[in-house]
Amino acid sequence: MKTIFLAVALAGGLATGAWAAPQAAPPVTVGGPGALKQFGRDTADMVERVMPSVVVVRTESVEFHLARDPYYGRWYKIPERLAGHGSGVIIRKEGYVLTSHHVVNEAQQIQVGLPDGTQFAAKVVGRDPMTDLAVLKIEKANGRVFAAVEAGDSDKVRVGEFAIAIGSPFTLHSSVTLGIVSQKGRAVGMLPYEDFIQTDASINPGNSGGPLVDVDGRLIGINAVIQTASPYAQGNIGIGFAVPVNLAMRVAKDLIEHGRVLRPWIGIQMAEPDEAEGAPVLRRGRSRLTAEPAQTKTNKGVFVAEVVKQGPAAKAGLRTGDLITGVDGQNVAAVHDVQKIVWKRGTGEALRVEVLRDGAKKTIVVTTEPMPTGK
Repeated sequence: MKTIFLAVALAGGLATGAWAAPQAAPPVTVGGPGALKQFGRDTADMVERVMPSVVVVRTESVEFHLARDPYYGRWYKIPERLAGHGSGVIIRKEGYVLTSHHVVNEAQQIQVGLPDGTQFAAKVVGRDPMTDLAVLKIEKANGRVFAAVEAGDSDKVRVGEFAIAIGSPFTLHSSVTLGIVSQKGRAVGMLPYEDFIQTDASINPGNSGGPLVDVDGRLIGINAVIQTASPYAQGNIGIGFAVPVNLAMRVAKDLIEHGRVLRPWIGIQMAEPDEAEGAPVLRRGRSRLTAEPAQTKTNKGVFVAEVVKQGPAAKAGLRTGDLITGVDGQNVAAVHDVQKIVWKRGTGEALRVEVLRDGAKKTIVVTTEPMPTGK
């Protein structure tokens, strides 16, 4: 029956003289106006859920300026009251607020404002300048239970995913901007330790300390830094940076429980190889230290520029001039790579550090210790 059907169909085509080419399948449309409307509604619903967790952080401080009496020549101080403004996000229902260290640095009075208009005094529980993070505690809340944001997993965030920034740029409270995750693991040279999420969601002065969330409303970062067109410009140009939530929540937990960050430390100063005039050098700040050419011509890694006496690395046998090529099986090519691996470990944990010394490969086991205060 199948053969007869095909013959009849072909014959019919020949008899009429009208051979019909197969029709192309219509293009498959992904999304469309309906999908965009639904995305907009879902985003608005998510923002409504997250907004009660976002706060305005207002600060006051007094700065004194020296002035001289023109008649008697005496010096005296003139007080000037300074007002600051930033953002924050509630991370625990008891009223713990995560924000940026630079928002509350040197503040003598801190006030937290909620989207419903209520305002509370707040105190600093702890601060960590190395990651530009601080934790506040809302005071005199009379037993109020606060809406805490849900934390996401910044390690699982993918470049290209949508990201939403919420905060109070230029005192415009509860502002929302939409963008994408532009890149991860950025280091821009502003903090001792950086592992920023880059986003093109508009972040401006006043957004600092506010949340960067995903489309499900989960916290993925704390907005911290923006790239501007010039030192004299403040506006956003589509390049902003946020501290990833995994790091931020770890810092916050230590600040709440211990008042400081229990940071793992191996006791070395590092420098990255750099080719200059055909000879490898060490790049550390503005200084340039000569290194052995044989160690950098065909190998990538990070130089040990200094080993702290009696530190974990010194005890393990690491030496100045060693070229670190890997840590715990992960290849490293920058100081940031080593820092990131170490900081993800706890204190008292062993790290397998692969080094190149005098052309020979060695594996040295270094046990982390708590970073000394002031390091």
